[in-house]
Amino acid sequence: MTVMKSVLVAAAATVALSAQAQSLPTSGTLVVVPAFGEVKHVNDQVVATLAVEEQDKDKAAAASRVNQKMNKGIAIVKQADPSAALKSYGYYTYPVYPEERPLPAGAVAKPRLPTAWRVGQYLEVTTANLATLPKTVSAAQGVLTLNGLNFGLKPETIRLLDDQRIAATYKNLNERVAAIAKAMGRNVSDAVLDTVDFEGSGNYTTENRAAAAPMMMRSAKMSEDSAVAEPSFEPGETTLDMRVVGKVKFK
Repeated sequence: MTVMKSVLVAAAATVALSAQAQSLPTSGTLVVVPAFGEVKHVNDQVVATLAVEEQDKDKAAAASRVNQKMNKGIAIVKQADPSAALKSYGYYTYPVYPEERPLPAGAVAKPRLPTAWRVGQYLEVTTANLATLPKTVSAAQGVLTLNGLNFGLKPETIRLLDDQRIAATYKNLNERVAAIAKAMGRNVSDAVLDTVDFEGSGNYTTENRAAAAPMMMRSAKMSEDSAVAEPSFEPGETTLDMRVVGKVKFK
């Protein structure tokens, strides 16, 4: 009987505490509410990185071949896609040394001399002409190598999507405020937005504008007249997100 009485007392206390917690005053309460919004759009732009590299004992000969192939590659890309924006960068020249071998005990290492020179250059191609991209890349690969491909959105597309992104984020903020008001036992009409801070505006995913990083390539001999089958590309889509923090005060 004593045990049963203790159980009943504990249950009554729990109910009382629960009721007391639900009736906590919320007048004048300031609530910080984070919210998020995102929009998706099919990628409509690509940045392709093309490259050429040559190796020769004669540094001038290697550089000459690189220059010739890059000039020819640029001409091919311009003809295949006149709308593309081209940018050359990353010209490099460095020596190639023979492999080091262990020296006998007491032997003095001789100064290492280069056995060859490696020369290369990169070409960045930015275009919105995705329909002819496989044909353009295929034509360029007869002379250059494809070193990177990054799909994203055109700047004008991002600007057009900005209104949608703001609307989606603000809608999520309102939904969260309504849910919080309900949990507090208040009407959403009792909540007043004190501050809205769009912290994430202008920040979009690294997938959208990530540039292809230059990479050293292994020397590959290519025939300028070699034919390359057209590759297949899927542009995919980019997600633009935004974060907002609202301060809500209950009357």
